[in-house]
Amino acid sequence: MTTATTTQAQNAGKYAHVNGIKMYYEIHGTGHPLVLIHGGGSTMHTSFGKIMPQLAKTHMVIAVDLQNHGRTSAREIPETFEQDADDVAELLKQLSIKGADVMGFSNGGSTTLQLAIRHPELVRKLVAISALYKRSGTFPWFWDFINKADLSSMPQIYKDVYLAIPGNTQAGLQNMQDKDAKRMQTFKDWNTDDIKAIQAPTLVIVSDQDVITPEHAIELSRLLPHGRLTIMPGSHGAFMGEVMAPNPDSKVPELFVAMLDEFLTAE
Repeated sequence: MTTATTTQAQNAGKYAHVNGIKMYYEIHGTGHPLVLIHGGGSTMHTSFGKIMPQLAKTHMVIAVDLQNHGRTSAREIPETFEQDADDVAELLKQLSIKGADVMGFSNGGSTTLQLAIRHPELVRKLVAISALYKRSGTFPWFWDFINKADLSSMPQIYKDVYLAIPGNTQAGLQNMQDKDAKRMQTFKDWNTDDIKAIQAPTLVIVSDQDVITPEHAIELSRLLPHGRLTIMPGSHGAFMGEVMAPNPDSKVPELFVAMLDEFLTAE
C-alpha cells in the first residue's frame, strides 16, 4: 500500500472481540453496507485493495481480515467456512447491521454462501467470486497441489504482506498456511438443499482461467433461486485487481466495479 493508503487504513481500522478472537476490520465510505471477505492466505488489501477506494465512493465498505489472517488473531482449532461465516455475522451484529450486501472472493466466496445459509437475516445481496461448494468444482491438479502445499508453494507476495504487519511472526504465517491447507484437504461437498434455500439475489462470478471451473459456477448459479452468472476474462481474481493480477494497470477492475454497482443497486 502507498503511504496515503496506509494512513487511511490506520484511521479506518478497528478491532472487535468476536467469538474468542480479536478481529480486524476497516470501514470506508458511506451508503448501503458492502462487506468484503478475502481469499485464503490473503488479507482484505491483497484481495480487494485495488477496488476498495472505488467501492467506497458509493457504499459503506466493511472489509475484514478472517481468523489467522492479516491483523486478526489466530485460533487453535481448524478453520471452517462455517466458523468464518459466524465470525462475520457476529461482527455485523456488533455493528448493528442487517441486510448487508456481501462480496467474497475464493475462500471468501464460500464463506459468503455460508453466511447466507447460516445467517440469512443479515444479508441482502451476495457476490460469490470463485466460490467452491463441491470438490469436482475445481481441477484435479488443484487437489494434487493442495495435498502437497507448504510455505514454499505460497505466493511470495502473500508471505511478504503477512510478515510486514507489526506483530506477525513466521510461526503465525506457518499456522495460517497449515490451517488453510488442512481446510481444503478435508473439504467435503455441501448439501445442495442448503444452497437452494438461499433467497438473497446472488451474482456468481468466475474467471475463464480460474481455479474454479466455469461449469461449477454455472451449476451454482442455477442452484440458487435468484442466481446470476458472470464469466470474466483472465486468471483468479485478476478482473478485480487482486494482488497477483498480471497487469496492475488493467482497466478491467473499473469495469467490474461499474458492473457490480449495477447489480447491487438494481431493484
